Amino acid sequence: MLRALLTSALCLAALPALARENHALLIGANQYQNLEERWWLKGPANDVQLVATYLTTQAPVPFAADNVTVLTDGVDGYTAPTLGAIRTAFADLTARVQPGDFVYLHFSGHGTQAPALDPATELDGLDELFLPVDIGPWSDQIGAVENSLVDDEIGALIDGLRDKGANVWAVFDSCHSGTVTRSLDGSDEEVRTRQLPPGALGIDPATVEEVTTRSIGDPREGAEAPFDAGEGEGSFVAFFAAQTNEVTPEKNLPKGKPDRKPQGVFTWTLMEVLAEYPGATYGQIGQEVLRRYSVKNLAKSTPLFEGDLDQVAFSGEAGARVAQWQAEVTEAGISIPAGTLHGLSEGATLAVMASAADADDAALGFVQLTSVETFASTGEPVEVDGKALPADLPKGVTLRQLDETLDFTLTVALPPAGSAPADTLLAAQAALADAAGPRLIFVPDSEEADLRLAVLPDSPRPDAIWVLPATGLVEDLASTPSVSTADKDGATLAATLADTLTTMARAQNLLKLGAAVGTGTLDVEVELLTRTPEDRTLRPLPFAPVPTLLPEDEVHVLARNNTDGPVDVNVLYISADWSISHWFSGRLQPGDELKKGLFKISDNVLGQERMLVVVTPAKPQSPVEDLSYLAQDALDVTRSIGGSAFDNALAEAGFGVTTRGAVALSDEGEDTGPAPAILQLELRTVAAN
Repeated sequence: MLRALLTSALCLAALPALARENHALLIGANQYQNLEERWWLKGPANDVQLVATYLTTQAPVPFAADNVTVLTDGVDGYTAPTLGAIRTAFADLTARVQPGDFVYLHFSGHGTQAPALDPATELDGLDELFLPVDIGPWSDQIGAVENSLVDDEIGALIDGLRDKGANVWAVFDSCHSGTVTRSLDGSDEEVRTRQLPPGALGIDPATVEEVTTRSIGDPREGAEAPFDAGEGEGSFVAFFAAQTNEVTPEKNLPKGKPDRKPQGVFTWTLMEVLAEYPGATYGQIGQEVLRRYSVKNLAKSTPLFEGDLDQVAFSGEAGARVAQWQAEVTEAGISIPAGTLHGLSEGATLAVMASAADADDAALGFVQLTSVETFASTGEPVEVDGKALPADLPKGVTLRQLDETLDFTLTVALPPAGSAPADTLLAAQAALADAAGPRLIFVPDSEEADLRLAVLPDSPRPDAIWVLPATGLVEDLASTPSVSTADKDGATLAATLADTLTTMARAQNLLKLGAAVGTGTLDVEVELLTRTPEDRTLRPLPFAPVPTLLPEDEVHVLARNNTDGPVDVNVLYISADWSISHWFSGRLQPGDELKKGLFKISDNVLGQERMLVVVTPAKPQSPVEDLSYLAQDALDVTRSIGGSAFDNALAEAGFGVTTRGAVALSDEGEDTGPAPAILQLELRTVAAN
């Protein structure tokens, strides 16, 4: 339901503050002394320090510093995460916890797979391993990797905490895949995967491949969690950065900051969501992480979420997004305990409120941020629309983030010179910029970008320009866009590549808009259902974890308008090939219900796909809002209605106008009633066999 997402407040009560303690064990493995240095990581130490700071300073429930244990290496003052140290830390923690306590566990480091010690316990016949820093090689005698932490043992360690009555949330930012991942040449310092191929440990890759080819049943039953926990008195929720056949990267974050440093993409994104939505449920957090992955091109992996996802995170209290912070006036300016992790950036303008409960139009003045760190920002007074901030401010002022604008530009990194395909493209760079228009910004290969153009000499198309995600990592070349160069002159290459990038940008902009608008305040229930050819019973599609669908599976929508006015509903589908299909548009009067079969999954394109349900308040007697013009194959980009800021934003997302860098999401100074809402559902479509 729309009203059950991130902006909602669910009525779940927290345990009394004095009846529980909150504990954390944070493990970050970096330098594997028994492996070649090229397999070492840099980000896990930064991950656990980031998480520790968040837990002890910003978490919605209190974590005393003495209750947060950090095991990491390469940083002074910490114990290295050897297998022995991890076991000891778990034993100490298990001895301390009491019924009703909460435990947060975080694992950052390498993962891999190995033939299971007990194949009957694993659907795919493989054990998933988390690798402490003192791992050794694979031993044929015992059938295990020396000093590895096997999924069964992790489950037993977690069960020990739950048996004491503790509620556990475990987060794993590691890979558990033997998949070969391609990366750009020279990108090792910027991006690495937390994937240790079995061969690096002396495990025969052919043996692993043989095991993984076994059938594991209907893929719709859901992906197998890398680590399992059994039954226990306390609750258990687990977040995984990648499914067992995927990899997850680390890269320098936050984007654009000169002092950025290697971080797990999953850890950073999770902490961003927690900082902005401290009162969300686990399911809402997972959904927002998925949305940010798709909007920011962060990674091609699909994070997995298991357990009772309807609980509020940390067993805390439900609440809406935090977009205002208590301010302190210092010699450096006006400071707040929020920064990059909270979605703030230098140059942003925040309103100064005398009280956190005041309406936006009661702002005393405005502050522009001049310095933004991970957890803190400082700003200076700035005049906005003739209003200057008074010199004397009351005590306890609050800085509030007002309505944001959304940048629909897309930054594309050009390939480095030196290969024939790259040189051909670089020679046609001016023609490419002209054909692409002002919304596509091309930068040198050394700069950060939303997409990266690359030449892959060992690929099936060595003469092609490949379009890679921001990390420059790619697993499945079959679903990665590319444009050949050998059969094109410069002008044709520029036109073809510009068309490819523009098509991707339009789909990406709709996802950006969906993430920015969110679920709004509309009291409209939306439920998505599916049924299979074998079972004609309609079943709900979950928002987290990501549902898997097979060809011929059907998707239906149920909607009910609980508002006092009419609303228009549109359904758009963004396929793995970046096409946009418009499946439905219609109006619901107050109390109306919609029951509509939308589409069947085809076997033409399979992969990561998204569905957007756009709900907009409608004026009586107005034409029904029809967003079919946003389809990629639309011939007539014309509209029957318009005039609102949201309509303008939709047009901008579809490149209806290409002169603005960013557009507002609402009309300034006008009370337009309930805001529009966009519900985004992530799907994984796979072949039946």
